[in-house]
Amino acid sequence: MRWLLLVVGAAILAVVATVIIVLPSSDDKVTTAGKSALPTPAKTDPTPKVSEFTDPCGTFDTDEVAPYAVTGYWITPQSNVCTWRKQLQEIHRVGGDTIIRIGYGLQFRTVTDTGEIRAKDGTVDPLYKSCKEDGMTCYDAALHDLQEANPDNRIGRMYVYRTDESFDEGLFRCAQMEHPIRAGNRIYYRLLTQADGSDDATCDFTKKARSYDMILVAGSTKDSLSELLDLADQFGMRVFPALPLAPRDSKNPIRAEKRHLGTLTTLTRRILQDYGVRFADRDALGGVYQPFEVQMSSTLATNPTLEVYADQHTIVAQELGKPILISPYLDARKRVSFGQTPKQVAEGFKALVKTGVGIIAPQDSRGTGKVGLFWPDQRKSEVDERLRPVVGESTYDTAYLGSTRDYYREMAAAREEMLDSGYQVELWANVEAFEPSGDQPCAPTGTRGKTDKKRLDQAVTMAGRYVQKIVSYMWSDFMTCGKPSLEDEIAEDWRRPIAVDAIRRPRDIQDGLEVRGYNFKDSTVTITWSGGTKEMVVSSVGWLDEDPIDDELPEGMATAWVPFDWAQVPAGEWVEIGVKVPSGQSTTEPLHVRIVT
Repeated sequence: MRWLLLVVGAAILAVVATVIIVLPSSDDKVTTAGKSALPTPAKTDPTPKVSEFTDPCGTFDTDEVAPYAVTGYWITPQSNVCTWRKQLQEIHRVGGDTIIRIGYGLQFRTVTDTGEIRAKDGTVDPLYKSCKEDGMTCYDAALHDLQEANPDNRIGRMYVYRTDESFDEGLFRCAQMEHPIRAGNRIYYRLLTQADGSDDATCDFTKKARSYDMILVAGSTKDSLSELLDLADQFGMRVFPALPLAPRDSKNPIRAEKRHLGTLTTLTRRILQDYGVRFADRDALGGVYQPFEVQMSSTLATNPTLEVYADQHTIVAQELGKPILISPYLDARKRVSFGQTPKQVAEGFKALVKTGVGIIAPQDSRGTGKVGLFWPDQRKSEVDERLRPVVGESTYDTAYLGSTRDYYREMAAAREEMLDSGYQVELWANVEAFEPSGDQPCAPTGTRGKTDKKRLDQAVTMAGRYVQKIVSYMWSDFMTCGKPSLEDEIAEDWRRPIAVDAIRRPRDIQDGLEVRGYNFKDSTVTITWSGGTKEMVVSSVGWLDEDPIDDELPEGMATAWVPFDWAQVPAGEWVEIGVKVPSGQSTTEPLHVRIVT
């Protein structure tokens, strides 16, 4: 009924006046929710099993204490399961319901004359040195078995893949040649495959001599993914484990090497077949993460890495039936030859959708300094001093082709176009929780430094209007380093409102303003323009919907409406809109909007 009244009110205004719309930027278009994108994680998240649980690592509560706008985080593999339990508890306390796991890469290797696997620097790799069968190295044992079947069989290429996972029989195709090899706390998995990525259903190694690729997987006696999924069940979370990372092109490391595609295809298929048997029905398995990063660009369709994407993603659809998540990066810098405009990035988005991904979570690239957080009326302002190590002392207009908001707006429009064409995809935002450098370095290597909640709120403000979910790279290190850590800042300041969107919207016969964002309960909306400032208590003069019926909105987002006569604001003038709550906390990043006639 409320929406019917809005429609009637809009019709009345259209008769008596020229329609004027408030837009968050000079060229924003108010986008409406399109059809739901599937397959994606269900909107109804799993619930924690119990309010708290106890295990050998201690007692852990499963309550959300300080829910924040960011609801998903990357984590790195950990050998200590108690560290994982602590991390998931911390993440869940600040509202996290999604875990994206960093993974490992398939690597091409050479072998010594004695059958030992070389590391990249040419020395014997100690990780694979303990792999022995019948007194032989695992390489020599595999070659022996192949040549026993046919003397002319050989191993053409050698690959290795390390992981902290453990696999079952679903990993193997031909039992007479493929099997696990135990060595202390490590299990090695020997795979022998054809170079084109196919699997011979006959498993006949005798009739025709072939050159085989050997993949030696260094696994673990404990399956980290099973442990992580069990833990996710406890907290009511979803996990996206990483697919095997493709080998990189030695001449152009930002691209995948197509020569290894067949072997990567085999390894991916085997792992996903194993997942399909063990985990396909697990709600905690939200999908899989494609870890090979690419830059969003208009030329992405010709990048050979997308062939790797398409191949792996086809296997995911066949074997698992869950969505693939990818997180490409943006680069808006004007002073580099490869900087891309928002419309060029939108073309890259469409190219990625065509590879079969279900979720695209572009990095906002503010943490690396490749994109700036600014409004159109701030283009002539000096860049944030924390960006100067990357773009120098300059204005935003001099440094960047567009702001974060410009890029997510164009990608949201591209998503709508792809949905209309029958593709199924969600747009998430990956806000980077770090700075290009800082007094408090957070990463184990490099100079990336601690950021603060104010800057993270700003990133949410810029991207939150256009996405279905907000995630962040990453938890371990960047959210927990420094004093106070970002985790501590969120726990202290999580009730602060964050506004992400404001549009002119009439209600009945009243002109007004609709604002979307987080933590709007008992809020006051403030509008500032050249004619003054007006504060309106939502509960007194407007209405608040804390749970809008809209599958396209991120979890926790609310909608507030207040009456406002826009005729008093000069056409074309930039207006600032903020929100505050009774505690005194207010939006640290006001919305900048203007009237367009």
